[in-house]
Amino acid sequence: MNLSRTKSVEQSLEDTQDPEFKLKRSLSALDLTVFGIGVIIGAGIFTLTGRAAAEYAGPAIVFSFVIAAICCGLAALCYAEFASTLPVSGSAYTFSYATLGELVAWIIGWDLILELMLGASVVAQGWSQYFVSLLDAIGLGWPEAIGPASGAGWGHVDLAAFLLVAVLTALVAFGIKESLRVNLVLVGLKLFVVLFVIVAGLFFIDGANYVPFVPESAGSAGASGITQPLLQWMFGIEAQTYGVLGIVSGASIVFFAYIGFDVVATTAEEARDPQKDLPRGIIGSLVICTVLYVAVALVITGMVRYDRINPEAALASAFTDVGRQGFATLISAGAVAGLTTVVMTLMIGAIRVLFAMSRDGLLPRGFAKVAPRTGTPIRITVTIGAVVAVVAAVTPIGDLEEMVNIGTLTAFALVSLAVPVLRRTRPDLPRSFKVPFSPVLPVLAALVCLYLALNLSIETWLRFVVWMALGFAVYFLYGYRHSRVGLAQRAGDEAARGTADRAH
Repeated sequence: MNLSRTKSVEQSLEDTQDPEFKLKRSLSALDLTVFGIGVIIGAGIFTLTGRAAAEYAGPAIVFSFVIAAICCGLAALCYAEFASTLPVSGSAYTFSYATLGELVAWIIGWDLILELMLGASVVAQGWSQYFVSLLDAIGLGWPEAIGPASGAGWGHVDLAAFLLVAVLTALVAFGIKESLRVNLVLVGLKLFVVLFVIVAGLFFIDGANYVPFVPESAGSAGASGITQPLLQWMFGIEAQTYGVLGIVSGASIVFFAYIGFDVVATTAEEARDPQKDLPRGIIGSLVICTVLYVAVALVITGMVRYDRINPEAALASAFTDVGRQGFATLISAGAVAGLTTVVMTLMIGAIRVLFAMSRDGLLPRGFAKVAPRTGTPIRITVTIGAVVAVVAAVTPIGDLEEMVNIGTLTAFALVSLAVPVLRRTRPDLPRSFKVPFSPVLPVLAALVCLYLALNLSIETWLRFVVWMALGFAVYFLYGYRHSRVGLAQRAGDEAARGTADRAH
């Protein structure tokens, strides 16, 4: 079995011209940057900032955000080089297929499907909670029997989450450009709310809350059993609260607030000028979000002393505490808009990855056919939408959030390692953007991702192993035998044997 067969860059680019599977090139650098901001700034800025400050680093959480941004930026550089060199749908899956081989590409694709679909379902449930809270705040309300329910088990139906995904599925199926127009409006609203929080919060900052800026170390924050990080179980290294080590632990937590820039690469095939626009979209969205995260962290820790921050709703609670309930309602509206863009962007990413895998024959090819009128893969869009809607509406998946992170980090690490591989195997390829100091920075990026993955719980790793076992079963039962690359190779081998036989 040839599990390391690769799909050439030329073949990948040629496949994008097949009329049955051709996507419309309609996205600009601004579209891609807004796309990235739309998925990066979500629940993280409304809740994670306060929780990380309260539990890990205090006001010094701003340093944690900078460290996490630098680490995430290393992977972003690798994505930018690949996306500009190989502007094809599929993101890390496509990059890996061209460098590390089919089996690794399948693993990446299978991971990305898990990350993006599960992420969309989790965020849809979070959106439902903010949506119902907003309705209550403006005096409308939502029936409790068909809304979000804390601690609800199997069988409870969250109709709000279901309807959100249904509407977004219809929008995405209608067209990528139309989807991003809506995304632009919602991202604009979200950024307005975030900037409002920053500016309004400046008037309520108490300098005393910044003292001490780096709180004294309070020791370990380690868990136990299968809920403890794998790194803690392997080496006894426990997460620390406060102090310098607390800043590092905080960086591991807030790193996940940046996850999403990689989804920009899934739309590579729909960018007008991918060689220039993709690096700008990926890096631009990351830089803008870093500045906003640091500013929000400074405001929230200045408004409320770090040990009194409400980790569940930090921003809204901060304004409520200073007597500005109306501001808290506005923040809830921003969260509703923000999470809407996150769900839509994650769904688009999942659709594009599944599209690329189906077009390559690793999943049924008929699945990937593009509708001539909309220029989108309708079958895949409806399938992804249906799965995400049902999972968000009827399953208690909150405990599976870390599965999103492990899938992402695996993809980050393998893409980072693939950069020097493609540099060595195909030095002739034109590269409009190059990662500096290769292979040092790509290898460093991979090591950072591995470290962060080891900080995830043993429970998450066990679930990941089960998901991967299922993926291997699908690949060996279907994907390996129907792969277009494999079929072409077998046809070539048979033709070569026929020629040899005739020569004898």
